[in-house]
Amino acid sequence: MSADKPHETEYFIGLMSGTSLDGVDAALVEFPPEHPPSLLNTHYLPFNDSLRKRLLDLHHPQPDEIHLAALAGNDLADCYAHAIRALISEFTELPVRAIGCHGQTLRHRPDSGYTLQIGNAARLAELTGITVVADFRNRDIAAGGQGAPLVPAFHARVLAHAAQHRVIANLGGIANITDLPTHGLIRGWDTGPGNMLMDAWVQRHRNEGYDRDGQWAATGKIHADLLSQLMAHPYLALLPPKSAGREQFNLDWLDSQLAKLARPAKAADVQATLLEFTAASLAHAIQTQCGGVEAVYLCGGGAHNTALRTRLTTLLPGVKLATTTALGIEPDWVEAMAFAWLARQTLHQQPGNLPAVTGAAGPRVLGAVYFA
Repeated sequence: MSADKPHETEYFIGLMSGTSLDGVDAALVEFPPEHPPSLLNTHYLPFNDSLRKRLLDLHHPQPDEIHLAALAGNDLADCYAHAIRALISEFTELPVRAIGCHGQTLRHRPDSGYTLQIGNAARLAELTGITVVADFRNRDIAAGGQGAPLVPAFHARVLAHAAQHRVIANLGGIANITDLPTHGLIRGWDTGPGNMLMDAWVQRHRNEGYDRDGQWAATGKIHADLLSQLMAHPYLALLPPKSAGREQFNLDWLDSQLAKLARPAKAADVQATLLEFTAASLAHAIQTQCGGVEAVYLCGGGAHNTALRTRLTTLLPGVKLATTTALGIEPDWVEAMAFAWLARQTLHQQPGNLPAVTGAAGPRVLGAVYFA
């Protein structure tokens, strides 16, 4: 493993399956010398209902869970390989150097010194015949960091601008931001829930995977008491570096907050309040921690939520709000592209973390490599 042939164009694949548990984003990325990376192709493969349910169930303790997690990891590898075959079907002669595979997070406990992503990278290398880089987060945690978020390093390399103070806001299952000032320290952290609670609530009440454009939320009214309780979550008061997941924001926690209300809330009102919770927690983080920001660029699935974008526009007056399309990368592919970049960093023995973001003791080369 070495930083060989930096003068040649390289090709990497990035895979991302996040806390939304909807499916796999696969990106084929070209890295020309001395130029920004570019997307050559993308493919999205949704999880089937059985795999999605098994992955969701594995977020809770259950009998024989080690065996069940191993089986799910094998199935994930098969799913990843299927996505890759579709991704490169028209690029079979391209010399893809490696796959950057985030894996599926089952536990994220940096407070206990570990994080767990499954996906059987060894099996994926065998199935594809391509070198796989995986397990990006644990080295940062071993160095005292949060292990997340990792994409700010990619944002800083590709999306920063010398004359505009930008924030990149990723609205996945969890929302996270990267603060890119024109001068000074680059920072990033998870601000709270993104789509996670909204998706879970609409799945429970309408048997739909997500609330398209926030249409159902728009039929409800914000429940002031519930919003106040949600905004009192201790995580929101923590200063960065910090990271979050289903451990902090889940339906059990939401149910406990609903049980405190004097009167039951209507389901549509809860959805409206959850949308406001995502928008308000994100906007508060930007306003209090990213002074002087001029523009916020959204990526992730939540960037398509019209109602959510409208609320963010209102809550961030005087700040330009757009999606990363304006910066040349479609919102759905930023994270997958980032893990292609992180795999490239690993093979070139270059750091993939930003200590100011994660809190690690210093820059670290991330990931475990499974050579083809």
